[in-house]
Amino acid sequence: MSVFDILVAYHMAFLQGLRVTLELCLVIWSCGLILGTTLGIVGANHAETWGRFTHGMSFAFSAIPTLVILFWLHYPAQAVFNVVIDPFYTSALTFSLVNTFGVGELVRQAVSDFPKQYIIAGQVCGLGRRDLVLRIQLPILFRQLLPGLMVQQVVMLHVTLFASLISVEEIFRVSQRINSTIYRPVEIYTALAFFFLLVCLPINLGAYYLKKRYTRDFSER
Repeated sequence: MSVFDILVAYHMAFLQGLRVTLELCLVIWSCGLILGTTLGIVGANHAETWGRFTHGMSFAFSAIPTLVILFWLHYPAQAVFNVVIDPFYTSALTFSLVNTFGVGELVRQAVSDFPKQYIIAGQVCGLGRRDLVLRIQLPILFRQLLPGLMVQQVVMLHVTLFASLISVEEIFRVSQRINSTIYRPVEIYTALAFFFLLVCLPINLGAYYLKKRYTRDFSER
């Protein structure tokens, strides 16, 4: 069987797995971007409290493998509290936490390092606080942050593959089940790689273009 034949024969299973993967990504991306941005802004404005908390949690999540956190929340944590939680929700919580603190640290650093001379120049021109934020800070920060945020979300899409290890029926687990039935690993995993290439390559190229086109080096030289 060719890759095309496998996709045709098992298209319903692949679509079901893709739906679960996209649902998981929707939760992870939404929580990460909304909560992470909020946490980053608060952390930049309250450096001694929330700033240290955001930086510390981001450092901790980057030091501990995501798979270890996922397994800890799925097995020992649920055993300690004597609860059974759907693996989908455990995965969504784990990956959302990782994404939230990753995005939060990116935003916190960008806001903290924002060049003060732009604010001073706006004040000299008579702009109020609202105009300074809307016309100066937000446009510059958006251009600085967008490439990094896009790459971060691609990484989180890749991380969703770990959910298959706790029985979430996402696209990788579906591919494994189909392979166990027909044993065509080359064709099946080629199709899976092609799917991720179609999704991730445009995002990575867009992030690279935006970084080259809009991101500026604010360092003093």
